[in-house]
Amino acid sequence: MKTRRSLLLGLGALGLLLLAGPAGGPYQRAGAQGQAQRSLSAAEAEALMSKGELLLVDVRSKPEWVQTRIAEGALPITIHDPEGKAAFVEKVAAAAGGETGRPIAFICATGVRSAYAYQLLEERGFTNLYNVPEGMLGNPRHGPGWLKRGLPTERCTTC
Repeated sequence: MKTRRSLLLGLGALGLLLLAGPAGGPYQRAGAQGQAQRSLSAAEAEALMSKGELLLVDVRSKPEWVQTRIAEGALPITIHDPEGKAAFVEKVAAAAGGETGRPIAFICATGVRSAYAYQLLEERGFTNLYNVPEGMLGNPRHGPGWLKRGLPTERCTTC
């Protein structure tokens, strides 16, 4: 009886971990909802951004920007805005000049928060969005990441 109870408790705990995911909460569920998100590799995002054809938004936190720097030319707009999701969306919209059709890509450490940012802006009517799922640090399913690819970075001037 005790073994069965332990097994059930263990499976329940595992289920909760899988539901929350490593990032927890809405970030983990973002990529699984709705239709597939359009994505770019880090190299594709860098090439489009360097030609002025893409706005790249780094949604990580300030300590992450300081630790690893940001992609050269990217805008640091944290998804962890203390004023909430609406404030994050407003800041991205302002950076895009209010153009809901402007090409915008999101990058984070490994593609989870950037997928969530994509979803938030898509829900607000933005139509030309991209996720960089390999992120700055790399993701085994999507690529080595901005840093390992040796793409240009810069110090965060607003940190």
